[in-house]
Amino acid sequence: MPIWYVPYRRNPFFTGQEDMLTRLRTALTVNKTAALTQQATPQAISGLGGIGKTQIALEYAYRYGHEYQAVLWAQADSREALVLSYSKLASLLHLAEKDATDKSVVVEAVKQWLATHNHWLLILDNADEIALVDDFLPEVAPGHVLLTTRAQAHGTLAHGLAVNEMEPAEGALLLLRRAKVLAGEATLEQAPGADRTAALELAKELGGLPLALDQAGAYIEETGCGIEGYRQRYQRQQTALLKRRGKLVTDHPEPVATTWLLSFTKVEELNRAAADLLRLCAFMHPDTIPEELLVAEVVDLGPDLGALAEDPVAMDDALETLSRYSFVRRNAAAQALSMHRLVQTVLRDAMGEEQARQWAERAVKILKHHFPDPQDLAMWARCERYILHAQVCAGWIAHWHMTFDEAASLLNEAAFYLYDHAQYQQAEPLYERALAIWEEALGPKHPDTATSLNNLALLYDAQGKYDEAEPLYERALAIFEEVLGRNHPNTVVVRKNYATLLQELQRGK
Repeated sequence: MPIWYVPYRRNPFFTGQEDMLTRLRTALTVNKTAALTQQATPQAISGLGGIGKTQIALEYAYRYGHEYQAVLWAQADSREALVLSYSKLASLLHLAEKDATDKSVVVEAVKQWLATHNHWLLILDNADEIALVDDFLPEVAPGHVLLTTRAQAHGTLAHGLAVNEMEPAEGALLLLRRAKVLAGEATLEQAPGADRTAALELAKELGGLPLALDQAGAYIEETGCGIEGYRQRYQRQQTALLKRRGKLVTDHPEPVATTWLLSFTKVEELNRAAADLLRLCAFMHPDTIPEELLVAEVVDLGPDLGALAEDPVAMDDALETLSRYSFVRRNAAAQALSMHRLVQTVLRDAMGEEQARQWAERAVKILKHHFPDPQDLAMWARCERYILHAQVCAGWIAHWHMTFDEAASLLNEAAFYLYDHAQYQQAEPLYERALAIWEEALGPKHPDTATSLNNLALLYDAQGKYDEAEPLYERALAIFEEVLGRNHPNTVVVRKNYATLLQELQRGK
């Protein structure tokens, strides 16, 4: 029987992650004989808070613990937590120094034990400050060291394995098992059809985050609301449910919202520009956020984030701070960032109404500044880079009833690009909102209003909605003739569009 100190029970709902466990097993046992008698490079499981790092380490300990002479666990949240954990290990190992008043003596005694024994596994959980760990490991450690950490960079201390979000099928299975809809060994296919469909949708909405899925499952079990019932509640009361943890949970008592907000507070203490950078990203599409959008010099981003516009090293420092907590992932090749959609939700909800609107307006103005002319075919690749973010900003424009010119212009340009790509349903609400803004801000007879009328009419025309297009063409033509004259190029274009439509209507009679 090995020496065993793991302070958590095995998770009966642990689901999936087989590829990660296999990779971890391979990494720890490569050159197995040498690794258990000489220095073995620690392995770090890294990722966002709530992604399941601790659960993977826990499952590894229970699955392979019988192969070790000792399995030891230490909390590594801080130096104080490590010292306390090492004091517990000293007592467990019956070391003579276990009662020493000077705790550095106790730590050194545990390090000496690790250096002079082999066939052990040491798990350092929540080692977010990687540099701390080095002081608690011997120079020669003939065993296996496994870290869990939010940090993405590990230097020379450890090799990293990043944990990714669960795929929908895997996440749905976890949810169904945690909610007790399925037994532990049952497969997704064995779930009732309606539950399976709702679980797959909910797994997507929760972004494949294990803690959020576990949280949802606990709520469903405790309240009996059912999978679809929870999904409906989540769509209406997302914020409240992300803050709610199951009442019978002991191994990870903090809900996902609290977990992230505690980390965000640390980010703000370390680097205020990094905190503002994350706030701005919260109002973009979560995938592939172009880095050039984050340093727009023509938009007031506040004193902290604004200072990064001409300082790439300061930008790197800010991104390093965010990656230390896995809030963002940086793709150097694409020069873009990504972040989890639930992190965005939690950050937005933590802001007051005024602050949230301010950052949403900044996102809109930045997108307008960068969005290229969609009528230039050479610019279509850049349009494609920004279109998802423009569509997200369209939602903020509608939500806060933004009426400034950049909002209408962004909607118009994004809609034009979507129209040119035959994405009519996506373009229609953008054109309609742009028209409403210009009518309100500029008046019903302004040339920009007429342009917007013509664009929306073209869209209706392309969809065969001739009766809806006709009055828009008529209004646009009347405005251009009155304001610009009958022979102005804009007037001529609209007159031609209107005439073509009238011919189509005549044929239909």
